[in-house]
Amino acid sequence: MATLKTKAIVLGNVNIKEKDKLIDLFTLDEGRIATSMKGVRGEKAKFKMAKEPFCFGEFVIEKNAGGGVVTQVEIIDNFYGLTKDLDKFYEACAVLDLVKAITSEGDSRIFIELLKALKTLCYENVTKYYVFDKFLLKITEFLGFSFDKTHCASCGATLNIGYFDLNKGCLVCPNCKTENSIKVGKDVLKAMSVLANSDYDKLAHITIAQGAEKEILKILSLNLEWRIGVKILKIK
Repeated sequence: MATLKTKAIVLGNVNIKEKDKLIDLFTLDEGRIATSMKGVRGEKAKFKMAKEPFCFGEFVIEKNAGGGVVTQVEIIDNFYGLTKDLDKFYEACAVLDLVKAITSEGDSRIFIELLKALKTLCYENVTKYYVFDKFLLKITEFLGFSFDKTHCASCGATLNIGYFDLNKGCLVCPNCKTENSIKVGKDVLKAMSVLANSDYDKLAHITIAQGAEKEILKILSLNLEWRIGVKILKIK
């Protein structure tokens, strides 16, 4: 059996056998891996905390035909603070669910982006949806679906009020809109640019127009659903 030592984040788990868990790991080096953890449901289990979603650590995996078995874990952060704030917890769950929906092969950019999002949600006082919107913007870029947020994709006109064309996955002006276009107000356009150009560690210090964060979430979710058929978790 080959041994893999890699940093990874737990995306989820399911019970198997009497005290074991099947862990959905998102690894830095090899993407998604389904691997088992022996005896971790016991009260005195050595790696009890390492089986939980959000746990970030360095995992040693003995790989086999069934995926592998975790033999050692050094926990770096379990983001326990997320469980103390329901809004943050649901937003973090939405981030994990998006990763599960779009990843199979390794992509270090998505792994690093996920880690940044979880750290920001857990340790920063950020307005609801800002982190998920930022994460969606980056994922859209990584998947090759980024779009100009200041000019019409069809005629190049500067956008004051725009429309998001779901057929093309881009912003267009009122003259170029189609029947499958969603109106995007000036405040939302500005907010999208602000979030796209702000690092995660700056999100706690920015303010966008009230309600713009929900509109951005709606637009970006629909865009991904149209592009790749992924149903984005709707968070309240």
